[in-house]
Amino acid sequence: MSDYNTSVFEASLCELGFKPDSDVIDKYITYYRLLTEWNQKINLTAITEFDEVFKKHFIDCLSIVKAFDLNKINSLIDVGCGAGFPGLVLKIMYPHLSLTLLDSLNKRINFLKLVADELNLTDIDFIHGRSEDFGRNSDYREKFDVCTSRAVANMSTLSELCIPFVKVGGKFIAYKGDCLEELNSSQNALKILGCDKPTVVSFNLPSSDMGRTIVLCDKIKPCPKTYPRKAGTPSKSPIS
Repeated sequence: MSDYNTSVFEASLCELGFKPDSDVIDKYITYYRLLTEWNQKINLTAITEFDEVFKKHFIDCLSIVKAFDLNKINSLIDVGCGAGFPGLVLKIMYPHLSLTLLDSLNKRINFLKLVADELNLTDIDFIHGRSEDFGRNSDYREKFDVCTSRAVANMSTLSELCIPFVKVGGKFIAYKGDCLEELNSSQNALKILGCDKPTVVSFNLPSSDMGRTIVLCDKIKPCPKTYPRKAGTPSKSPIS
């Protein structure tokens, strides 16, 4: 592990308020190694350079701390988790979380299982499937304290894919860049699906001019039974 210089990563973590030990740092290094190895077999990320992955993926995912304290919750589902961003990145730093990772591509789920096994991470449920289907499943519908999603779809579509998983009193948290137009067009969808007006937290990543936005949506009432609609409909015809 000493072949990697993690000083910038560790400084960024400190700037976010984390005080990780060497075991945690080693886990992220192993994650990076597996990510780049598997990226040669399946498309996981276009970003592969060490410092870039640690900043644009790992630090970006962990920047949720700017908006919400994950120590206050127990269960989290990451919808469209891809290569594990943000769900698996968060699990390393917050091992108490009961984590569910959902993705439509089984090859990515297999990769995530391997990473979790290599890192000795437990209490993770891996789901290969569509969020529209599992959002109607009583085992998952309105069962989670938090649902996260990063770089998956516009807010109107994303709301329908994610909010059905959140229990009343929980939060839907979206990672975004510049999203003012998206937010304005998604207000009705959020309301219909049971959420209050969103809270928007904007900031730059540590030691960077890279702007990020975390959108927090409080679930204040049950999601109507008609949502989510059948697979593909939320993206083809977002709630307006």
